[in-house]
Amino acid sequence: MKILRDQIGQLVHVIHRLDRPTTGVLLFATDREAARAMHRAFENHEVRKVYWAVVSGHPACERWICREPIRKDGHAVERSAETEFRVLKLLRRRLALVEAIPKTGRFHQIRRHLLHAGHPIVGDYRYAGIELCEKLGLRLGTETRMLLQAKSLRFRHPIIGSDVCIEAPVDPMIQTSVEIRLVS
Repeated sequence: MKILRDQIGQLVHVIHRLDRPTTGVLLFATDREAARAMHRAFENHEVRKVYWAVVSGHPACERWICREPIRKDGHAVERSAETEFRVLKLLRRRLALVEAIPKTGRFHQIRRHLLHAGHPIVGDYRYAGIELCEKLGLRLGTETRMLLQAKSLRFRHPIIGSDVCIEAPVDPMIQTSVEIRLVS
């Protein structure tokens, strides 16, 4: 945020956040009212978020929905959570490229829902475990990188009212993993 502020010479408002190892689209505002409107849009689930992840294993279904409730930590109240998943490509070595569309915005929701489905994200040391992450990181050449990307955000612009879609180019580590490891 500070780097962006310094580059454009304006105050910047963070609209949402990503986990540190996640790459992709981040949304900022330079107008306070636009920032408030976008915060409301996120709270009201009016923003469509799309993520891509390379996961361990081949999912049994091409599409599925996970509604496993999530607690932020061991003492917090369980909260409802919902994520839609779709397999984009099956990869060699029992990996898959998966699209995730969270309907709610809980703590580590996509990461935890994929783990619940038995398909942890490649490089997700917190949920997949050190041994699996190191083995896959060496095999894929991704080292310690988590292969989760915020691919796009779609929303109504808070000032001009038109639909906006912001899309990130495919993360180079995900692109390399997919190109080299397609299932024949």
